[in-house]
Amino acid sequence: MKKLKGLRVAVLAADGFEQVELTTPVKKLERQGAEVTIVSPHKGRIRGMNLLLPGKRVAVDASLREVKAADFDAVLLPGGFVNPDILRQSALALDFVRDADALDMPIAVICHGPWVLISAGLVEGRALASWPGIRDDVRNAGGRWVDEPMMRDGNWVSSPGPRQMLAFLKGMVELFAEKMPEVKARAPLAPQRHAVPARWPRLLAGTLATAALGAGVRRLALR
Repeated sequence: MKKLKGLRVAVLAADGFEQVELTTPVKKLERQGAEVTIVSPHKGRIRGMNLLLPGKRVAVDASLREVKAADFDAVLLPGGFVNPDILRQSALALDFVRDADALDMPIAVICHGPWVLISAGLVEGRALASWPGIRDDVRNAGGRWVDEPMMRDGNWVSSPGPRQMLAFLKGMVELFAEKMPEVKARAPLAPQRHAVPARWPRLLAGTLATAALGAGVRRLALR
């Protein structure tokens, strides 16, 4: 049984994401039936990392200029050294996570991912598990850093890193599953008519004009 069927998850990531912290949760989400969208500051492909070594590239599904938090039901923030540092410098990324949190959207964050939440001004009074190297950042932002494989605080679930991946995946699925009553209650979209794109009327007009001209020429030839 797919616990997350129809759940729309935004994976907010940029170049330098820790590869296993994106690919493993994404596979888990998709196996549970979630609809995953990779969202990044730019379109194209983003490069993953395996600690300090370059990893694989992942295709971006949508840029931050094309979507908003309300388009989704949940958010995943992978870590890595570079990825969250890029995101925390993006006003669009910070607005995205602020809006998601304001909507009480479930947010799963791992490793250095809390940097994004810190720069968004959301950590004060919250409990977080993160990579030990940023515990001072969490505390200096007014948060409570915990040394646990997985930490649940309201609409957030967090974890220190890949070694605690199993605990993180379990906490993420459980948290995201709490959103499912809203997903199931969401009215299905009405069937959309296949509207003709704006460019087609011009093409059709040109085609009809060409056909009319051809018919006129044939009539003249038969006279």
